[in-house]
Amino acid sequence: KYGADGDVVDIGLHTVKVQNWDKTISMIPTHAFMTDTFKNWRGMTECGGRRIKRSLHLDMTSVRFLEDADIKRLGSIQALKPYLDGRAKELSAWNQSKNVDGSSPVNGRRLTNIGTFRAYIECYLEGLEPIREDMTFLVRQLPPSTEGVPLEIYCFSGEQRWKHFEGIMGDIFDHLMAVVREFDLRVYQQPGSADLQRLVEQSAGSSRG
Repeated sequence: KYGADGDVVDIGLHTVKVQNWDKTISMIPTHAFMTDTFKNWRGMTECGGRRIKRSLHLDMTSVRFLEDADIKRLGSIQALKPYLDGRAKELSAWNQSKNVDGSSPVNGRRLTNIGTFRAYIECYLEGLEPIREDMTFLVRQLPPSTEGVPLEIYCFSGEQRWKHFEGIMGDIFDHLMAVVREFDLRVYQQPGSADLQRLVEQSAGSSRG
């Protein structure tokens, strides 16, 4: 409400002085702290972790079942191999116990590329030193929307310094955006000017043909 987001540097009888992250100063009436809501960053400092909460949006049309060749190929990813071996045995045993007809992929239970990618993200994050495994640690699928299927990372970094924290979060999503193609998934983004230009050129080429 008062445009303040930073550290309290002085508490007076009538005003509280806050130095914002951009080094500007906000002066807030003392009574506002009794009547309005505010966010206190002290809990983050004292708990030893800083929250990462960000989503990667995937194109729903790229979601599919994994074939045996896919499972074999993805098994070469060291962090993912234990998950694939255990999960494949579990699903095979379940399908056999239910006498599932394997001629159609719709029958029974099968691995999907998006579920396997979610498992990979968990394995990848567990191997990163700054990530606090003793605090909330989730990789979850959020409800689909017009912007695709969001896979949200919700965890805490032991590094709290702003610059270093942003570097860690950037490295995580740099890696995930680069590796997502290995799972035959596509990151969703709205059509840009280059996409529209390509469609116009294709349409013009078809008309000339």
